[in-house]
Amino acid sequence: MRETSPLSDLIVFKFALNLGSRLESRRLEVESLSVITMAHGAGGTAMQDLIKQYIVRYLGGSRAEVPLEALDDSAVINDIVLKSDSHTVKPLFYPGGDIGRLAVSGTVNDIAVMGAEPLALTSGFLMEEGFPIGDFDRIVKSMRDTCNEAGVYVITGDTKVVEKGALDKIMINTSGIGLRSPVLNRNIRVVRRYRAFKAKWLVDSNLKPKDKILVSGTVGDHGVAVLSCREGYGFESEVKSDVAPLNKLIGRLLKVGGIVKMKDPTRGGLANTLNEWSDKSKVGILVREAKVPMREGVRAACEMLGIDPFEIGNEGKIVIASVPEMAEEILEELASTPEGKNAAIIGEATSKLEGVVLETAVGGKRILPPPLGDPVPRIC
Repeated sequence: MRETSPLSDLIVFKFALNLGSRLESRRLEVESLSVITMAHGAGGTAMQDLIKQYIVRYLGGSRAEVPLEALDDSAVINDIVLKSDSHTVKPLFYPGGDIGRLAVSGTVNDIAVMGAEPLALTSGFLMEEGFPIGDFDRIVKSMRDTCNEAGVYVITGDTKVVEKGALDKIMINTSGIGLRSPVLNRNIRVVRRYRAFKAKWLVDSNLKPKDKILVSGTVGDHGVAVLSCREGYGFESEVKSDVAPLNKLIGRLLKVGGIVKMKDPTRGGLANTLNEWSDKSKVGILVREAKVPMREGVRAACEMLGIDPFEIGNEGKIVIASVPEMAEEILEELASTPEGKNAAIIGEATSKLEGVVLETAVGGKRILPPPLGDPVPRIC
């Protein structure tokens, strides 16, 4: 049993009290659907319901190859991959990253996991009057450095300023376009050596029974780092955000081949990603808890605060579904890179289960449901 101190007991009490109050408030408000709540932007079922009932209902209907209705990582039209993201992380600067690095990485990764090469970004800044120029300078420099890392440019954008108090400091929207990766067709040819595969892109509905599930590294780092920095819990001394652009890593994996889908498990974490795949692909997914890589600092923080680490967002990891015959080669390639040194095969798709099932470290099984929303709000 983990020993506790008066300070850790106080942290647990404070967080549990606040979390319990927030969750109950979210539940009641989400059920009524009369107001927008934090849960509607937290990446779980509440957000999905909002998008389907209002945004898809009124704005869907295009003939895009991957349309709005697919609710995938990006859309595709005329072989052009499109993505738009808005970022409200709090605090703006945290161990391992900041809102600028996050804004670039998030959009780059959402384009790359579809099987595209990010080509260019746009950036919109919405700031409140009185926001420090020094902080703005720091954020834009971080965006520049991250663009250099990813090999992309911001080529257009917009800037708006509102009255002080009308906004919490700054929000950034990044949109991006990408073109079909030259190695995507090679990847698909490898898939077709082992099974039928009609898809042109790497979309959520591509999984079949026996496909293997991999994760590129430790889960929960970003969410715990942001939470600890925001609330002053002190975990940031052990845990730093993983936020990073992963398009170059993804290109290397596509050269290996055999990948049917990839996703960056941001809001709602691993649980949300796997439930989306299970629902859209109509397969069950079995995940082995003991195989999921996790830093001890993240595990300890989640135990202390009563958070499910599988629901916490990540910003520098990818979850991969591959044909079983290629899983070990993909893992070997991941392990040869700094970003994938802690990668692991964590489970597989199956026709014998419904939804997502977690095989616990002690050998039991429990359902891993889609989260209402990320338990740590405003992490991206």
